[in-house]
Amino acid sequence: MKLSKLLNNIEYKVIRGNSDININAIQYDSRKIQYGDAFFCIEGFVVDGHDYIKAAIEKGAKVIIVQRNVEISEDVTVILVKNSRKTLAIAAGNYYDNPSEKLNVIGITGTNGKTTSTFMIKSILEKCGYKVGLIGTIANYIGNEKLKSERTTPECLELQELFKNMVDNGVTHCVMEVSSHSLDLYRVYGVKFKESIFTNLTQDHLDFHKTFENYFNAKLKLFLASEVSVINIDDSYGKQIKNIAHNEIITYSIDEESDLKAYDLNLHSRGIEFKINYKNKAEVINLSIPGKYNVYNALGCIVAALNEGATIESIKEGLKSITVPGRCEIVTLNHNLGYDVIIDYAHTPDGLEKILKSVKEFTTGRLISVFGCGGDRDSVKRPIMGEIGAILSDIAIITSDNPRTEDPFKIIEDIKKGIKSDNYIVIENRREAIKEAMKMAKKNDIIVIAGKGHEDYQVLKNKTIHFDEREVIEDIIKELY
Repeated sequence: MKLSKLLNNIEYKVIRGNSDININAIQYDSRKIQYGDAFFCIEGFVVDGHDYIKAAIEKGAKVIIVQRNVEISEDVTVILVKNSRKTLAIAAGNYYDNPSEKLNVIGITGTNGKTTSTFMIKSILEKCGYKVGLIGTIANYIGNEKLKSERTTPECLELQELFKNMVDNGVTHCVMEVSSHSLDLYRVYGVKFKESIFTNLTQDHLDFHKTFENYFNAKLKLFLASEVSVINIDDSYGKQIKNIAHNEIITYSIDEESDLKAYDLNLHSRGIEFKINYKNKAEVINLSIPGKYNVYNALGCIVAALNEGATIESIKEGLKSITVPGRCEIVTLNHNLGYDVIIDYAHTPDGLEKILKSVKEFTTGRLISVFGCGGDRDSVKRPIMGEIGAILSDIAIITSDNPRTEDPFKIIEDIKKGIKSDNYIVIENRREAIKEAMKMAKKNDIIVIAGKGHEDYQVLKNKTIHFDEREVIEDIIKELY
């Protein structure tokens, strides 16, 4: 590809060489450079791509794209841009022939509900006969083909390649989680979003964003770049987005008046039933996963699906059969223990509160929770989660999540600072904590194990170990029964 074509719609200055040369491929990781590639120097939080220019040239890079003046003595083309992250995002789209323009891309953002919502929409659209791609935390999908996911939203170069693969494989719709990190770091910059869904906004990622205002403004970017905004109007930040965004806006709710409102909610341990009015007719929607917050997730998905031409029948079928790994997932359905165990990815104060409140509504015995907090992450939320876990549980077991490089007992001490009651115990080893919860469980009790959900690993100080809570629970059942 001609360098000039790669840099289409990008403001740049040629420092050396010319823009008429051909480039082989584009890279932002110097280790992946091959002869004839263009190397984008990205300033990261740990490393700076400008420090790897020499290494990139030694591996064969013929074009270096920088965002500040640097000394380069080698005979290569040097391009100066204002923001190399933005430039990489646009160039990646150009390189793969702007595949997002050939897809119906539906973006979902919010603190909680992104993953569940992507699976809901995928299920509904597939009932309509569409081939659907999915990009998210658990995995990426091209139709039924499952691909490993490295992060919630891929870096822009990998994202555009994934879009291209979807287009080449006949995908018509792509539903994707859009993280606040990806918005702030321009991973989705230039992507054409047909629709965007706002789920909710509560405290998270302040280790990265520093202030809640920054966090909100990062999320807001998605709705300023979309054709249609689907907004949860029961959330105060949803109301703000509605007042700021200038595209087509469709609202949903349970409490406030909106374009699509749920009513007559009937929660039970195996799911939830609710009604909506559609074309002046009451329609009953059955969800196969429990929890009031999943009604919100479903409403946003119903709106988006209707915009894509889905019938109410396909929506009902898609939601009735939905399963989401690690999201309010009952893992003891095949056992007659007298109690149930639910695993959930909830790792924020709001996420923990939502899952515990929802489960409490249909628990006839005691609610036992098992949770911790991740290391090397926002420490402000730890005492808040401790308070929530103790207040909403009959018994709370505080344990490790992914301690990473932090002392797990220091994390637990931070959690304990928010607890004002004595209905908790501390068991640092997560497997032992789960086992203790199952040993103490009685008939009609429900155990909620929060924090890891779909993850099948645990990150410790110097290693990552295999840790799949479904397997752990099955092993404990064999030990105890």
